[in-house]
Amino acid sequence: MDAIKELTAGMLKEEAPVIEIGSTVKVHVRIKEGERERIQIFEGTVIAKNNSGISETFTVRRLSYGVGVERVFPVHSPIVAKVELVRRGKVRRAKLYYLRDRVGKAAKVKELIG
Repeated sequence: MDAIKELTAGMLKEEAPVIEIGSTVKVHVRIKEGERERIQIFEGTVIAKNNSGISETFTVRRLSYGVGVERVFPVHSPIVAKVELVRRGKVRRAKLYYLRDRVGKAAKVKELIG
């Protein structure tokens, strides 16, 4: 059991991004196309965080051409280059799954000021 803890401790990122529910983030994702590697930015609202430690994930939702797109990113994955905080959201829930049913301005999260 100790060997497993040592292995996972080595895989954790030194500076894991601070991700809060309701905030709008830009996730820089490494994409490999054949020999080449490039970074693609996925911007959206964080609607959920799951687990902790090495298996910690967060779900980001955005609208793309009128269709809701959600992606789940592992926090400690090497695929995630960095996470930029665009704005912090004011929420009172741990999971924002209710945003899936909302359209237009109703799907927005108020900004946390202060």
